[in-house]
Amino acid sequence: MLGLLKQQSVSRVSTLVRAFGTNRNKCFLKCYDTDHDIRTFILDNTEIVGGQNLTPEIKLRLFTPNCRFWHARPELWPFPDPFWAIYWPGGQALTRYLLDNPRVSRGKRVLDLGSGCGASAIAAKLCGAAHVVANDIDTVATIAIQMNCALNAVEPLTCITDNMIGSELADYDLILLGDMFYEEDLADRLHSWLDHCIKTHGTQVLIGDPGRAPLEGHRIKKLLRQLAQFELNESVREENYGLTCSTVWYYSPEL
Repeated sequence: MLGLLKQQSVSRVSTLVRAFGTNRNKCFLKCYDTDHDIRTFILDNTEIVGGQNLTPEIKLRLFTPNCRFWHARPELWPFPDPFWAIYWPGGQALTRYLLDNPRVSRGKRVLDLGSGCGASAIAAKLCGAAHVVANDIDTVATIAIQMNCALNAVEPLTCITDNMIGSELADYDLILLGDMFYEEDLADRLHSWLDHCIKTHGTQVLIGDPGRAPLEGHRIKKLLRQLAQFELNESVREENYGLTCSTVWYYSPEL
């Protein structure tokens, strides 16, 4: 399964992931109907990864080639949207930037949108953020995030599974988005919403992205100021069609 996921990673496999949700084995899914069951599944089917990415100081439970669902047939996958099981390059760059610049999140109220494995949210908390919310519409991701918090001796984070795009966010100083610009329609919605958050509430926005087409060709790109760029290691390049680096951007509609 993850072999297919790797091959499609530039588009973030939205079509393939929807197929997982449609074709998954419903009898198999019944085995994972409680948080405890899901935690057991994650423990049994992931590896703790710490040194093969841009942030070796943060440990994460991820899918690797040693895990059975890396190569399993899609119909055997018990959950939709396994984005929490991969440390995407935009998220790696954003997390690295936060760790290198702790003042960016220190004392702030932070929202990590599309949190996935939770790395950026964990980094913000480690750097002294006053309050951190990890937002992901996948309930499995929220359980994985709490498990990753425990791995890094971070107190459990507040996790929200509502789709927060388009909502009023007066309670946040900083919004983090790692690898969220993977579809044109989503890029349009993010642009409109983030513009509103900044102009209405003065929210700061940081984006991590390795150069995916929906961001590179979108009008929002003209409003981004590059803060940092990081070289990706060889294994991450192979999993992302040879993308060599990942960039952190500051979004300002006044540019």
